[in-house]
Amino acid sequence: MSTAQINAPSLAQQISEVALLRGTFTLRSGKVSKYYLDKYLFSTRPELLAKLAPLFAQRLTAMEAKAGRKAVRLAGAELGGIPLVTAASLHTGLPCLFVRNQKKDYGTAKQLEGVIKPGDVVVLVEDVATTGGQALEAVKSIRDAGGSVLGVIATIDRLEGARENVEAQGLLFDALFTKRDLGVDE
Repeated sequence: MSTAQINAPSLAQQISEVALLRGTFTLRSGKVSKYYLDKYLFSTRPELLAKLAPLFAQRLTAMEAKAGRKAVRLAGAELGGIPLVTAASLHTGLPCLFVRNQKKDYGTAKQLEGVIKPGDVVVLVEDVATTGGQALEAVKSIRDAGGSVLGVIATIDRLEGARENVEAQGLLFDALFTKRDLGVDE
């Protein structure tokens, strides 16, 4: 499926219909919100992943053009980023990394699953970005393993500081949608 075949406003509405919850929610950042974007309600739906994948590829191409260098790997953070980065990887043909929240204490005891070589240029695919905290933790893990992170592409930006925090670390930031695209005006 090409990006020409994707109706972004319609996709935003579909994501909103399945994943936008109203109520009182405590976010990862500790902030209390009147709405929650449940990433698992859209990232587990193959018909939505199939439409998101070419949009990630399009944003990746734009990010590479802006930076003047190409990514050789994509990465996604546990757990919400895993299906998203897998879909983007399948669409772009780029191998991907899975970033654990912490090293496992058994088997290979790794925090990154997949192959990364020193200097590999990586773009992180994120689910819902609020302050960018989880994305920046994943970026640190990739850098600690020798990777060079180009930027972060979020599925949804809640417009609560993620862009500013990511860019303050010298990274590019982009998002497929913002909370406004999903009908949230909070």
